[in-house]
Amino acid sequence: MTLLRRHPLFQTLFELKGNPRVTVWTEVMFGIPYNLFAPFMSVYMLAFGVTDQQIGSLASLGLFVQIFAALLSGILVDKIGRRLSLFINDMLCWSVPCLIWAVAQDFRFFIAAAVMNSLWRISHTAWTCFLVEDAEERHLVHIWTWIMIFAVCSAFFAPIGGWFVGSFGLVPAVRGLFLFGFVVLTAKFVILYAFSHETARGVQRIRETRHRSTFSMLREYGSVTRQILHSRIILSALSLMVITNIFTTISGSFWSVLFTSKLGFTNSEISTYVALRSIVMTISFFLLGPRLTNLHRFRLPLWIGFSVYFVSQLLLVIMPPRAIALVAVSVMLEGVAAALVNPMTESILAVSMESNERARVSAMVYVGLIILISPFGWIAGQLSAIDRSLPFVLNMCLFGIGIGLVWVIGRPGFLNLEKPAESRMTPEEIPNAV
Repeated sequence: MTLLRRHPLFQTLFELKGNPRVTVWTEVMFGIPYNLFAPFMSVYMLAFGVTDQQIGSLASLGLFVQIFAALLSGILVDKIGRRLSLFINDMLCWSVPCLIWAVAQDFRFFIAAAVMNSLWRISHTAWTCFLVEDAEERHLVHIWTWIMIFAVCSAFFAPIGGWFVGSFGLVPAVRGLFLFGFVVLTAKFVILYAFSHETARGVQRIRETRHRSTFSMLREYGSVTRQILHSRIILSALSLMVITNIFTTISGSFWSVLFTSKLGFTNSEISTYVALRSIVMTISFFLLGPRLTNLHRFRLPLWIGFSVYFVSQLLLVIMPPRAIALVAVSVMLEGVAAALVNPMTESILAVSMESNERARVSAMVYVGLIILISPFGWIAGQLSAIDRSLPFVLNMCLFGIGIGLVWVIGRPGFLNLEKPAESRMTPEEIPNAV
């Protein structure tokens, strides 16, 4: 126990209090059900006659709806509070879609679920504010690391999903996994709401926006946008997030399609490799993360991470069918890369948005992010229809761009990762500062 307490990650875990503590500790209740059903989502849709192009279109439709959800998120989170908006929208964007997916019969059901699930952008804005507003800055990288550890550790349960698919068939098993997801996710949202409190900044913003209309607050997005466009650190963080989110969109939609069709593996084998990726990622979080992930020395982990990502995608493109060793190496490399890149990019973004207008800055940043990545679901769908490996060639191009981008933003003096002056200003002072 003493050795664990000395580890930087465990020191942070034991020191967390209040909202950051309950938010981190309940994240595993999201990860377990999500990692049970998510690996089978694409092949589940294929079983109902959904085509590659339609899968890609669903991804782009979801991103299109997310633009409007993200735009409204900053206003809703300020007006009704981080805590309440998080609870309501979590139910709408996860509990309800799980029920729709569980009873799906054709493409129309997946359209309805995609629209509802896209509301998670509102939850994400609320959840981010909820997580970091009461947290100490020295804990930020480790908080994001723990969030990802609990998420990926939950994927250790993924082989259970594979066993159910192998035993009961794809469609009956995945229907059951969605129903399980509905129960556990709903319980998670209730527990988080019951054992948390509104943040101090949230209480202040509720008071400040109580008598202001939604339209008047929408008009003020102009000053928030100018703040973003004049911030090197926000634009740099956004550029990195564009790359990782496009990759997530493509991989989440088409990895299992490539795995089962071109590479010749069975549906039940998907979860085995998902679990392997998660095991490697978790080990990397503990062994590599504390040594390499430092906000003021971000170039090395990002360079290594993007390079390893590139190799993992290259293996998927060139490997022959049923190349078990190469698939294993690919997913393990992806796990190492994610452990280096994801906490760092999330932490840079969190620091970049330190301001009294965090909710609306966050909303506009994610609107920009979604606009930039939204075409890529459709693009990947068209590429996959031509050749199932082409979406992963696109991923390779993205990671090559990422390596060059890190060189640009890593030049001395390009970024200042200290808290920006806006974090010490009132909302009325921010437009004048930019």
